[in-house]
Amino acid sequence: MNNPQSSYNPLARVLRLLTVLALSALVAGCSWFSWIPGVGGGDEEEESLEPAKLVSFTAELDIDREWKIKVGEGLGKKYVRVNPGVVADRIIAADAYGSVVAVDRFTGKRIWQTQFDQAAGKGFGLSALLDRSDPSFVSGGIGIGEGLALLGTTRGEVVALSVADGSEMWRSNVGTEIGSTPVTADDRVFVQSIDGKLTALDSESGEELWTYNSQVPRLTLRGTSSPVVANDVVYTGFASGKVSALRVENGEPIWEQRIMLPEGRSELERIVDVDASPLIAAGALFAVAYQGRAIGMSLRDGRPRWERDSSSFLNMAEGYGQLYIVDDEDTITAIDQNTGDVVWQQEAFARRKLTAPLAFSNYIFVGDDEGYLHAIAQRDGRLLGRIKVGGKGLRSNLIVADGVVYASDNKGTLHAFKAVLR
Repeated sequence: MNNPQSSYNPLARVLRLLTVLALSALVAGCSWFSWIPGVGGGDEEEESLEPAKLVSFTAELDIDREWKIKVGEGLGKKYVRVNPGVVADRIIAADAYGSVVAVDRFTGKRIWQTQFDQAAGKGFGLSALLDRSDPSFVSGGIGIGEGLALLGTTRGEVVALSVADGSEMWRSNVGTEIGSTPVTADDRVFVQSIDGKLTALDSESGEELWTYNSQVPRLTLRGTSSPVVANDVVYTGFASGKVSALRVENGEPIWEQRIMLPEGRSELERIVDVDASPLIAAGALFAVAYQGRAIGMSLRDGRPRWERDSSSFLNMAEGYGQLYIVDDEDTITAIDQNTGDVVWQQEAFARRKLTAPLAFSNYIFVGDDEGYLHAIAQRDGRLLGRIKVGGKGLRSNLIVADGVVYASDNKGTLHAFKAVLR
């Protein structure tokens, strides 16, 4: 549901992510749907705000492209992120139309490629209108584990492919669209769907083992939190503004912590989704909510250690004892993990629609909607280097292995980059 205009509207960025979960809103009139591209208008003053121009700086880092390879047709018009995954000597990437490729991560040579499913016809009704003629159907991936490459679809299917040759091992339907990357741990696959349900599947057969249901507001961001697993506990965030800890074995709740209470009179103002995956570091759990706050919590009982106002729907990163957050205004903030104090902020990327941050070595990498890959310093946030990737921009999460950064662009090309100090 991308806005076809090139100008940037901070509110429009959020609205592109919205999923309507209550069809009863249809009776509210056509103006309610003015956020759909081609329907209604917008604030002319806000629409005039362009992405921040790239500033000049003294580069301290060269970002060299090692290789690139075409994966498929890209991400389409829906707001989805299909993240690549690394396993052993290969990286596995997919597009939004069912094409999956395994590549030798050192050479960029194709190992195998498969088309695990085909796009359906456009059809009729509200769904077809929202899709804007886009038949893409992969909405979550790629999770790696137990010898599997895992993808989720808008049809509610979790598809497990062999990392060895791309053959389909099993598929399981969990009911509604998969909103994030499936995760494997303890012989199980954990997947969250946009109806607020977390499902645990057997990693060998795809058989459903248990489900946990949470309440879903009438209006939410498109996407969900990906679970994280540690010490036989699975942690995940929900559109209700809560983070829950559940037993891996049976889904029994251990604790629940509200990150943000919905506020405001409109459904839009009351969106407090925890779409960013919880992050575990230094014996603590960190989470952030949209239109809410960032919070550091006890792993054992969810008790807050600190709270700080923040608004983000992107995964966080950590390093140097700091938590890195890209907020909804594209400011990158470094927060002390122990106190919640702001260490530094980098505001040079305003309205550039950044990816989630990737932290490794001394660097933080982010991509933007114009197709640039940027490197900044973990210590103080100063600009270190950048390179033009292209591919109609970057949206999916960046990943790193052995110092090589992998980026999958919106047009379906996978790139490998190496950072070299000058």
